[in-house]
Amino acid sequence: MAERRKPRGSRAVRAVLILVAYPRRDQAERAARLLVRERVVACATTVPGARAIYFWRGREEAAASTLLHGKTTAARSRDAVRRIAETHPDQVPEILVLDIVGGDPGYLAWVAKEVRRK
Repeated sequence: MAERRKPRGSRAVRAVLILVAYPRRDQAERAARLLVRERVVACATTVPGARAIYFWRGREEAAASTLLHGKTTAARSRDAVRRIAETHPDQVPEILVLDIVGGDPGYLAWVAKEVRRK
Protein backbone atom coordinates (compact mmCIF):
# COMPACT_ATOMS: atom_id res chain seq x y z
CA MET A 1 0.00 0.00 0.00
CA ALA A 2 1.39 3.43 -0.94
CA GLU A 3 2.20 5.76 1.94
CA ARG A 4 0.39 9.09 1.92
CA ARG A 5 2.74 12.07 1.77
CA LYS A 6 2.53 15.20 3.86
CA PRO A 7 1.58 18.35 1.97
CA ARG A 8 4.64 20.37 0.95
CA GLY A 9 5.75 22.84 3.57
CA SER A 10 3.93 21.11 6.42
CA ARG A 11 5.62 19.89 9.55
CA ALA A 12 4.46 17.72 12.38
CA VAL A 13 1.72 19.45 14.34
CA ARG A 14 1.01 18.52 17.94
CA ALA A 15 -2.76 18.61 17.78
CA VAL A 16 -5.16 18.06 20.66
CA LEU A 17 -8.85 17.38 21.08
CA ILE A 18 -10.67 19.28 23.79
CA LEU A 19 -13.79 17.60 25.13
CA VAL A 20 -16.32 19.66 27.06
CA ALA A 21 -19.78 18.74 28.36
CA TYR A 22 -22.47 21.42 28.49
CA PRO A 23 -25.86 21.15 30.20
CA ARG A 24 -27.74 22.48 27.15
CA ARG A 25 -27.29 22.43 23.39
CA ASP A 26 -27.55 26.21 22.98
CA GLN A 27 -24.74 26.70 25.53
CA ALA A 28 -22.47 24.29 23.66
CA GLU A 29 -23.20 25.92 20.31
CA ARG A 30 -22.61 29.41 21.71
CA ALA A 31 -19.27 28.23 23.14
CA ALA A 32 -18.33 26.56 19.83
CA ARG A 33 -18.90 29.79 17.90
CA LEU A 34 -16.95 31.83 20.47
CA LEU A 35 -13.95 29.46 20.44
CA VAL A 36 -13.80 29.38 16.63
CA ARG A 37 -14.24 33.16 16.28
CA GLU A 38 -11.47 33.76 18.81
CA ARG A 39 -9.26 31.28 16.89
CA VAL A 40 -8.44 29.13 19.92
CA VAL A 41 -9.94 26.11 18.16
CA ALA A 42 -10.02 25.49 14.42
CA CYS A 43 -13.25 23.54 14.51
CA ALA A 44 -15.80 22.77 17.19
CA THR A 45 -18.36 19.99 16.82
CA THR A 46 -21.36 19.75 19.12
CA VAL A 47 -23.05 16.42 19.80
CA PRO A 48 -26.40 16.63 21.59
CA GLY A 49 -28.11 13.73 23.30
CA ALA A 50 -25.43 12.63 25.76
CA ARG A 51 -26.30 11.60 29.29
CA ALA A 52 -23.92 11.98 32.21
CA ILE A 53 -24.11 9.81 35.34
CA TYR A 54 -21.97 11.00 38.26
CA PHE A 55 -21.82 11.72 41.98
CA TRP A 56 -22.06 15.35 43.07
CA ARG A 57 -22.05 16.37 46.72
CA GLY A 58 -22.69 12.78 47.82
CA ARG A 59 -25.66 12.14 45.56
CA GLU A 60 -25.88 10.22 42.32
CA GLU A 61 -26.96 12.48 39.50
CA ALA A 62 -28.04 11.94 35.91
CA ALA A 63 -28.21 14.83 33.50
CA ALA A 64 -28.64 15.45 29.80
CA SER A 65 -25.67 17.09 28.13
CA THR A 66 -24.26 18.20 24.82
CA LEU A 67 -20.63 17.41 24.07
CA LEU A 68 -18.31 19.86 22.38
CA HIS A 69 -15.23 18.52 20.56
CA GLY A 70 -12.74 21.27 19.84
CA LYS A 71 -9.73 20.67 17.59
CA THR A 72 -6.67 22.83 18.21
CA THR A 73 -2.93 22.68 18.78
CA ALA A 74 -1.19 21.95 22.05
CA ALA A 75 0.21 25.50 21.92
CA ARG A 76 -3.31 27.01 21.85
CA SER A 77 -4.96 24.54 24.22
CA ARG A 78 -4.30 26.59 27.37
CA ASP A 79 -6.01 29.60 25.80
CA ALA A 80 -8.96 27.42 24.80
CA VAL A 81 -9.28 25.82 28.24
CA ARG A 82 -9.05 29.22 29.94
CA ARG A 83 -11.77 30.65 27.69
CA ILE A 84 -14.03 27.64 28.21
CA ALA A 85 -13.61 27.83 32.00
CA GLU A 86 -14.38 31.58 31.97
CA THR A 87 -17.66 31.12 30.10
CA HIS A 88 -18.89 27.68 31.18
CA PRO A 89 -22.11 27.59 33.25
CA ASP A 90 -21.03 24.70 35.53
CA GLN A 91 -19.23 25.19 38.83
CA VAL A 92 -16.78 22.38 37.94
CA PRO A 93 -16.92 21.99 34.15
CA GLU A 94 -15.77 18.81 32.43
CA ILE A 95 -12.87 20.00 30.28
CA LEU A 96 -10.45 17.37 28.97
CA VAL A 97 -7.48 17.87 26.65
CA LEU A 98 -6.45 14.73 24.76
CA ASP A 99 -3.40 14.33 22.54
CA ILE A 100 -4.14 13.42 18.94
CA VAL A 101 -1.56 10.81 18.00
CA GLY A 102 -2.31 10.75 14.28
CA GLY A 103 -4.59 11.91 11.56
CA ASP A 104 -4.72 13.26 8.06
CA PRO A 105 -1.65 15.51 7.63
CA GLY A 106 -3.60 18.01 5.54
CA TYR A 107 -6.31 18.35 8.18
CA LEU A 108 -3.78 18.72 10.98
CA ALA A 109 -1.94 21.41 8.99
CA TRP A 110 -5.26 23.21 8.48
CA VAL A 111 -5.95 23.08 12.25
CA ALA A 112 -2.53 24.61 12.95
CA LYS A 113 -3.07 27.34 10.36
CA GLU A 114 -6.49 28.30 11.71
CA VAL A 115 -5.34 28.77 15.31
CA ARG A 116 -1.97 30.36 14.58
CA ARG A 117 -1.57 33.68 16.39
CA LYS A 118 -1.45 36.52 13.88
